Amino acid sequence: MEMTLQLTIDCADPQRLVAFWSEALGYIPEPPPAGHATWRVYWAAMGVPEEELPAGAGDIPESIVDPAGQGPRVWFQQVPEPKATKNRIHLDLKVGGGRDVPLAVRTQRVTTTVERLIKAGASVLRITDEPDMGQYAVLLQDPEGNEFDVV
Repeated sequence: MEMTLQLTIDCADPQRLVAFWSEALGYIPEPPPAGHATWRVYWAAMGVPEEELPAGAGDIPESIVDPAGQGPRVWFQQVPEPKATKNRIHLDLKVGGGRDVPLAVRTQRVTTTVERLIKAGASVLRITDEPDMGQYAVLLQDPEGNEFDVV
């Protein structure tokens, strides 16, 4: 049996997170299936009742995919309630290269990525700088407050 993984993130504004996480992960917005101008048109053709589709849903992609086809699809599911507590699961963007790479090089790679993501809408929550332990990482949050690490 073949299995694939999809990551689903509840949010208020799917288009905002599509833009942010496309930048963060190097993904692209997922195009609608062939023969359909938008996801909304596709969903209607599949029989999804109009009342189940929020205003604007599917007019712009609400999911992103790895252009290389390696990583999981990420779907940003619009929900009415705001994020209330700390995430119970989070992403680690591993850009440093691992412990075989000198700490100064890993730190620079992390810093460069963090600066790029701040410009895209992220905010820094905490920096872990422990050179004696060979560790440098930054905890951030995306535009809707979902936590993730850059290591």
